[in-house]
Amino acid sequence: MTNQPLVSIITVNYNQSEVTCDLLSSLRHITYKNIEIIVVDNNSTKDNPSIIKKRFPEIVFIESSINLGFAGGNNLGIKKSKGDFLMFLNNDTTVPKDFLEPLVNFMIENPKVGIASPKIKFYWSPSTIQYAGFTEMNPYTIRNHGIGYNKPDGPEYNIISKTAYVHGAAMIVPRRVIEEVGLIPEVYFLYYEEHDWVEMIKRAGYYVYYLPISYILHKESVSTGRDSAFKTYYISRSRIIFARRNYKGLTRVANLIFQTFISLPKNVLINLIKFNFKIANAYIRSYIWNLLNYRALKQNPKL
Repeated sequence: MTNQPLVSIITVNYNQSEVTCDLLSSLRHITYKNIEIIVVDNNSTKDNPSIIKKRFPEIVFIESSINLGFAGGNNLGIKKSKGDFLMFLNNDTTVPKDFLEPLVNFMIENPKVGIASPKIKFYWSPSTIQYAGFTEMNPYTIRNHGIGYNKPDGPEYNIISKTAYVHGAAMIVPRRVIEEVGLIPEVYFLYYEEHDWVEMIKRAGYYVYYLPISYILHKESVSTGRDSAFKTYYISRSRIIFARRNYKGLTRVANLIFQTFISLPKNVLINLIKFNFKIANAYIRSYIWNLLNYRALKQNPKL
């Protein structure tokens, strides 16, 4: 590229400073040069995030006094950023040196695309797909499926295409779109916030794309762990929030009936039978949170 618009690369760190440093090491070698790198530390308490700024003095380092979650942490980075495009990367990703040019070129040439994600492959198995697009959300279960998930990479996953949702581990958004639709909704704390943001961007008339002209590698679930009570609580809570924010009328009523009388009892009972008491409790607490919180659901922070 002869003309490189400024790209702000934003990542959020929480108790994973060495992992974040791995990402920054890979970013040091990228061929796209007109960048600013913003690292937001979400009040890490179990390691020393100061090593990030010490090893990478060229970055913009923001320390939050509280843990703001995925959306709040990234929003801090957005507010500090100056780029024409914002590239969001999970701190547990690494990138090839030429990953950014194709994404920026595509976004410049297609101004009606409001948000996009590259191909995402597993770090520990780089020939295996994690993300090659998403299916539409089931309006009752609030679940969708990752296209190509856990399958060998192949030519069928190399087609640029519209997709229902991006992947929060790697997504590029023009600043003008954020100025129009607002920041990432912070009510979620973790999970589903990028799906909700996509819905906001769609309602503004933009398209969502999967761009296999680039890829990144992802160390999935380094920060939250697999099948933990923490992860279960926030996924379950966010699933209900998503339905309440994005569906109306009979669809919303049907979803809440499904969540209350089918999904919640089933998940609680299955985990009680397996003696997974913490997981069962996480499902119950996620539902109670939604019963007790309403006004915050409609808040959308602005840039």
